[in-house]
Amino acid sequence: MSLAVGGLRAILWAMVLTLGLAGCASLAPPVTGELLSGRLSIRVDGQPERSVSGGFELSGTARQGGLVLSGPLGTTALRAQWAPGAAVLAQPGGGETRYADLDALARASLGEAIPMAALFDWLRGRAWTGAPASARADGVPGFEQLGWQINLQRWDEGALEAVRALPPMITVRARVELPS
Repeated sequence: MSLAVGGLRAILWAMVLTLGLAGCASLAPPVTGELLSGRLSIRVDGQPERSVSGGFELSGTARQGGLVLSGPLGTTALRAQWAPGAAVLAQPGGGETRYADLDALARASLGEAIPMAALFDWLRGRAWTGAPASARADGVPGFEQLGWQINLQRWDEGALEAVRALPPMITVRARVELPS
């Protein structure tokens, strides 16, 4: 399913990130640094209205950053910006919703918690340093962390899959544009 206005909130679980939002002067601009971009999809089993996919640009950190999600034709579908103590989701046409932090924004959008701080590292093909991680029991390249199985079998192509098996199962797939 392509990004639809209602489904756009779901993608912000996550992920979780670029450039400023017009009219959000109360938030500091995102931290500059490495920009991640590519394609992202999130599927919550049994909840197709919360399954979305589209292009993304992510900057900053889980503490302070920004996200831009785009639809299939490259048009901006939504923007999010966060800093300590605030997260703002803005959609084309002017609607803004404020949350206490990035995790609250993701939880409200998906109806499920996603480890946003960890996701920033997972999208870089590595385990998050804030929680223990172990090798996958099935021998697939990647790791297990926070109840999620991270598959890095195709990381040389920038492909990542993160699956939370607990009901409802959540699958996050990303193809990150790797530097040449």
